[in-house]
Amino acid sequence: MSEFFAAIADTPFMQAILNPSSTSFINFTYLPRYAYYFITGVEYTLALSVVAVLLAVIPALLLALMRLSKNKLIHHLSGAYIAVFRSTPLLVQLYIVYYGPFYAIKLPDLYLFGFINLKVFIPGVVALALNSSAYVAEIFRAGILAVDSGQTEAARSLGLSSWQAMRLVVLPQAIKNVLPALANEVVTMVKESSICSVMGMYELMWGAKTVATTTYISLSPYVVAAAIYFCINFPASKAIEAIERRMRRGDKR
Repeated sequence: MSEFFAAIADTPFMQAILNPSSTSFINFTYLPRYAYYFITGVEYTLALSVVAVLLAVIPALLLALMRLSKNKLIHHLSGAYIAVFRSTPLLVQLYIVYYGPFYAIKLPDLYLFGFINLKVFIPGVVALALNSSAYVAEIFRAGILAVDSGQTEAARSLGLSSWQAMRLVVLPQAIKNVLPALANEVVTMVKESSICSVMGMYELMWGAKTVATTTYISLSPYVVAAAIYFCINFPASKAIEAIERRMRRGDKR
């Protein structure tokens, strides 16, 4: 029996498990010492994603209303903004924001909650919010257009102005329509925030890259980062799908 186990231990597969190399994707010997980088990275990534989407909501709603405006100048201005931010890479936008306005604006090197460095966090949030607002604007526009036009006509027949009909009747129904899509935007932002690692922001990909360069273990830290992204996004996506099904049942009733 001992010879059998010895023979198994000598197989390449078992050797890869027992004595993993620096390029092995199952080499997790660094985790006890460097787990802090991944934990901090998750906290930073979630903060970056949620704050960016929340900041994007107000300008996105404004852009959506501008897109629906009958004023051609306002309509084309919002269309140009959306076209520019949807047609250029997020990395380029991040560089322009970081080395443009925030190169001139000297932010304080302060830490919030002990791990968020405002000097790099604010430019990252602004760049992500500007990009996200272009996509969220289209989500809001689709949600507003999905509300039956009879709702507006009924509101106007009761004496409400166009703005009052939009604010009191159409927008509440539109917001209900777009909530699942907004939640999906947060999930998307969790993945897209990884690009902020190029600016030295302490999110999850930065943590994985730091561990890889410190330990000379080139593959496994990125496998861990991918697994963490999956553990965040997959359950969140399933929860959003369940909410969407529940809301559709409510609409049918």
